[in-house]
Amino acid sequence: MTSTVPALSTRTAEGSALQAVLLDMDGTLVDTEGFWWDVEVEVFAALGHTLDESWRHVVVGGPMSRSAGFLIEATGAGISLAELSVLLNEGFEQRIGRELPLMPGAGRLLAELSAHKMPAALVTASHRRVVDQVLDSLGSHHFALTVAGDEVPRTKPHPDPYLAAAAGLGVDPARCAVVEDTATGVAAAEAAGCHVVAVPSVAPIAPAARRTVVGSLEEVDLAFLRGLMTQMR
Repeated sequence: MTSTVPALSTRTAEGSALQAVLLDMDGTLVDTEGFWWDVEVEVFAALGHTLDESWRHVVVGGPMSRSAGFLIEATGAGISLAELSVLLNEGFEQRIGRELPLMPGAGRLLAELSAHKMPAALVTASHRRVVDQVLDSLGSHHFALTVAGDEVPRTKPHPDPYLAAAAGLGVDPARCAVVEDTATGVAAAEAAGCHVVAVPSVAPIAPAARRTVVGSLEEVDLAFLRGLMTQMR
């Protein structure tokens, strides 16, 4: 979908129920879900273990404690969760330092939200060090707020990150549109009471009440998000 900025003149901010847009990072705005898996494969290979490709769908979407914990248990690797988390984060930081491709439509959507002064927040299970590095490419000016996975008591699939983002922006979660790419993230957003646009990156996500599934961010613009909110009342 191309940007529909001209059409927004017929739908004012006051007439829309939408107060803010909350966006996931990995696999939603930046094409990095595959990076995490590649790093996990490399780290465990160095530990003498081979990861089963079927595990990829189990660990996608974080949080780190869940995905790393699962892989330790599944492989029987002799490493602690804290040690593994450090290795995975370091490996990921090195990887995105070499390459950080945006998802199709991500740059255009962020620019449109900024142009129309629609508050946006980045809400991710990734740690703050990773978030700050990614923001260099995404553009921190696009976001009024960012919430990292190591800054909330419980990260996705719990609602805490999205509730924290809504509170930080001073908006009602029920009047927020969330854009997510994994079932874990969708569960977090729905538990927080938000409307969800799912853009599946690795595993399929089925449509449901208060949830719309699209093929890519190319199908999402501000008019779409505002219309979605009114349709789902």
